[in-house]
Amino acid sequence: MFAEERRKGILDYLDKHERASVPFLSNMFGVTKETIRADLRLLASQGGLKRCHGGAMVIRCGLYRSLISPASGNFDVLLQRVQSKKYKRDKKRKNPMSGRVCILGSFNVDIVAKVKRFPRGGESLLAESSNLGPGGKGSNQATAASRAGARVHFVSKVGKDQFSQFACDHLASSAIHSFRLYQSETEPTGNAIIYVSDENGENMIAIYPGANKTITDEEIAEMAAELSESNVLLVQLENNISAILGAIKLAKAMGVTIVMNPAPYSQEVVQCLPYIDLVTPNETEASQLSGIEVTDIHSAKKAALAIVALGVPQVIITLGSQGALLYQNNQFQLIHAFPALCIDSTGAGDAFNGALAAALADGRPLLQAATYACAFASLAVELEGASNMPSHQQAVSRLSQR
Repeated sequence: MFAEERRKGILDYLDKHERASVPFLSNMFGVTKETIRADLRLLASQGGLKRCHGGAMVIRCGLYRSLISPASGNFDVLLQRVQSKKYKRDKKRKNPMSGRVCILGSFNVDIVAKVKRFPRGGESLLAESSNLGPGGKGSNQATAASRAGARVHFVSKVGKDQFSQFACDHLASSAIHSFRLYQSETEPTGNAIIYVSDENGENMIAIYPGANKTITDEEIAEMAAELSESNVLLVQLENNISAILGAIKLAKAMGVTIVMNPAPYSQEVVQCLPYIDLVTPNETEASQLSGIEVTDIHSAKKAALAIVALGVPQVIITLGSQGALLYQNNQFQLIHAFPALCIDSTGAGDAFNGALAAALADGRPLLQAATYACAFASLAVELEGASNMPSHQQAVSRLSQR
């Protein structure tokens, strides 16, 4: 066995069993204890595990499992190798919400100001409060999917600035099972300026993506180990399109269900649609994607058909207080919204998409998964902060009230 294979085997074992002793690993791989100690020192330096007396334990958050070595070739070579294999997925699960979700997405620092109403052009308003916190669609959706019970691996990129450690600390303290944060040499950590209106809980957001737009082919290739074990890949549009498309193609070759939340909207999304299984725009994004202004259920149906014509087989258009419109198998189904006292709608879409991915990874039918996601999102708008998400148990309880 080559050293790289053995080290991957060590990480695989720790991923399942949390910890292991040096003597056990030495016997398991048929090598000396000193060889195992050298392996553990190397893996610890890469951030994959933590050394402890007589052995090691896995670092769930920050877990790094490398599939390729520096000499193993480029992304296209990896994709060809993956496409030559056949992957089978077990869609039946024994435990509730036990699926695996891989998320490529953004991490942003959110600067949130609560205002009585949105300012008009050229107007200055005094905010009633403000705060700085974690955000980004990818990070928020990873948190939502984790809180909904899925085992989540999250991949993102930050800058080499004062916010990179903030990102790592936030993710390490979250419910996310594991994550990989890369650092950009040229761009800062992404950030967002958010206004939240006291009138109705609605929000206005301006985003600077920063490091989120600098993910490389090599960094996407390193997702392959986690993707191969995932049931669902969830992506958005706050990363560079080349990285998003690379992750989608890799997941497609592995037979992983691909869900895209096309936000914030970009015309580049069209080139991704033929590869994905489900797209989840809101009214605004559906209007931009289809060219049909969505104002009601009737126009939403027209927009959904136009989006399907672009190459994606299934569409869910989220409609705020009207619920969500699902199109699959040539049929429309309207999922009515769950009653909620809206305090902050900033993370509603992220809550919906994260919960949807978790339910699909668990093997739920799409209609059932979307209904669960609506219940989960209705709870999220009752919480302050885009990254503040409800629990799976709360969502189940709200479902039972219908």
